[in-house]
Amino acid sequence: MNDKDILDLGGQVALVTGAGQNAGRATAIELARHNAGGVAVNDFVAERAEAVAAEIEAMGVPALAVPFDVGDLDAIKAADAAIKDKLGAATILVNNAGMAGPGGSLRPALNFWEEDPSNWERYLRTNLYGVYNCCFAFIPNMVEAKRGRIVTIVSDSGRTGEPKLAVYASAKAGAQGFVRSIAKELGRYNVTCNAVSLSSLMPDMPEEKLAEIMQSDHAKAQLSRYTIRRYGKSADVAALVTFLCSGASEWITGQTYPLNGGYAPSM
Repeated sequence: MNDKDILDLGGQVALVTGAGQNAGRATAIELARHNAGGVAVNDFVAERAEAVAAEIEAMGVPALAVPFDVGDLDAIKAADAAIKDKLGAATILVNNAGMAGPGGSLRPALNFWEEDPSNWERYLRTNLYGVYNCCFAFIPNMVEAKRGRIVTIVSDSGRTGEPKLAVYASAKAGAQGFVRSIAKELGRYNVTCNAVSLSSLMPDMPEEKLAEIMQSDHAKAQLSRYTIRRYGKSADVAALVTFLCSGASEWITGQTYPLNGGYAPSM
């Protein structure tokens, strides 16, 4: 029997953005389980990042909370320096931060032409510029080390379109195109770049609350479009991202993986 962990990360240091809760938290913890040399936990709420970093340190893996808004390039550069000082240079980057960023919420409401244009910026800042910023700051570490992994969480709204989420969808679609482009730039340095495209993901919650949601008419109608008739779980995301960060995926790059239970958009 071969006891080798095929998802072994080889002691690389990882940064996971938006990792203070839900899928980001699960991903940071899963990376720690598979021989990350250290995990930097980002969230724009410092207390959430600190709590997850403490969980990881309790596992015996070095961790650091790095609270910042992914839309702030200067703050990201400062975080890079702090990570190098405590953990070493990060050569795994998981761009998980998304939705509408600090102070915003993702609630489909208006047709595009009815929106206030001032709302566009928060979607672009977090879901597109945030990916640019983090990659700009951390890719030099990977180029120098001649190894690395970048995984960006995107959305099926960007792959298939979603009414009343046009700007959010376009930001996510832009992030997918960016991933494909930098994959071609970075391959020569043994750095892979991939995206994971999510459909509806339930936040972590008590089972009884989830069961109540699943019985609603809205949930039943929505899940009728899924081959596997449940919402996504944080663990689903953590498992795929860990695979894409591991040595098992060293010949996979420039791809977008739908993680969506077989979701098919309504026509």
